[in-house]
Amino acid sequence: MARFPSTLLAVLAAAVTVSGCATEAYRLMPTPVLYQETSSAQVPLQPIAVRRSSTDVDLLYITDRGPETDAESTLPYGQTRARAIAFGSARVTIGPGVSWEDLDRESRLAERTTELVLSLGRVHELGRFPDEPYGVEFRADGAYRDAADLNAHEQATRLLREELQERLARSESKEVMLYVHGFNETFATSAFTAAELCHFLGREPVCAFFTWPASRSGNLITSYSRTTESAKYSEEHLKQVIRLLATMPGVEGLNILAHSRGSGLLLSAIRELFLEAFAAGEEPIKALRINNLVLFSPDIDLDIARKDLTLGVSDPDMFTAWSEKRLPRSLRGRLTIYSSPQDRALQVSGLVFRSRSRAGNLRAEDVPMDLQRFLAPFGKIDILIYEGKRTDSYGHFYFTTNPRVSSDVIQLLRFGKKPGDPGRDLIKVGPIVWKFPPSEK
Repeated sequence: MARFPSTLLAVLAAAVTVSGCATEAYRLMPTPVLYQETSSAQVPLQPIAVRRSSTDVDLLYITDRGPETDAESTLPYGQTRARAIAFGSARVTIGPGVSWEDLDRESRLAERTTELVLSLGRVHELGRFPDEPYGVEFRADGAYRDAADLNAHEQATRLLREELQERLARSESKEVMLYVHGFNETFATSAFTAAELCHFLGREPVCAFFTWPASRSGNLITSYSRTTESAKYSEEHLKQVIRLLATMPGVEGLNILAHSRGSGLLLSAIRELFLEAFAAGEEPIKALRINNLVLFSPDIDLDIARKDLTLGVSDPDMFTAWSEKRLPRSLRGRLTIYSSPQDRALQVSGLVFRSRSRAGNLRAEDVPMDLQRFLAPFGKIDILIYEGKRTDSYGHFYFTTNPRVSSDVIQLLRFGKKPGDPGRDLIKVGPIVWKFPPSEK
């Protein structure tokens, strides 16, 4: 089944207006190679089967989408920008009528005997922060936050903390997986991707997704332009979400995943959080507890990505809290970038932006050697190049549609393996660049 690509090519190829008002059912992603029942299968899903009674995946959602206004839509949130952050529970059903035993078996088959379809179930909003901007009270000695808005903010924070605490108590790990989608996505489609990733991560972490008002309608120019500005609009909200999750008691670490245009949104939010930490004399590695940042097909200009990856290094006046010119530490784990020259969506995006290179559309030789040599000693950044055949229409969702790529993602996030470790049989072709084996072409 075709998936909706996350950049301009979706609209360009269709050459029609896309309404995006229906809640569509998607097939569950193919079984990652490491779970497939062969003599070399490494880790079956059986350990989680005995602890689950429902095939549904219950996700924590956080959004700055406005309510759906299309009368024909069954979705709770649409494409407009909300002036407040809302959060709640979204259930994704895997079915129809599939038992846990059936799901466990089919989740380990390369060729399935039963169709596994994802559909959006009950969505329950649990809380909402006040409308922005928060009120300001002016006094003789200065400006103060409005007491009512501040109380409402603290109440919403308390509700979100309580929800997260309940989910942490039920989870196998005390980590949070947060997924950020790209362009041309609805509330439902972003929930589906988060749910299938969560399922094949063993349903062990607390699984959440941040869904922002990515456009899915209009002509190709207005739709993509609006999405670009909506991503900018959502930066502050995503920053607040990450800060809230990272500072909540009981959260041992964050794994934050972003796709396509959502990668630029994520990097901008992370940049701001790092600057906050620097200004407070804190190290991001302690303040934010980010274990992994994973960018799938990032729709970002390579030069802009380079600036974000080297934040503050060329600005000695930025770091005043550390003696002897020491640079603050950022990530506990790794920043992993999945890129593919076969990604047709990003080929078009590059034309639209007049961008020489997109970070998600690279060949190995496109990654500047000076950048590689600079980043390699940090030991934290990996660029993985997939040059195999397209397993979806645009070669843009290969992180879920290709079983070997999705297997690599799981080896990284669930089992903490580095490139080149058993199970991540990648070929090193540069100081920080790896390729999937040629046999996968």
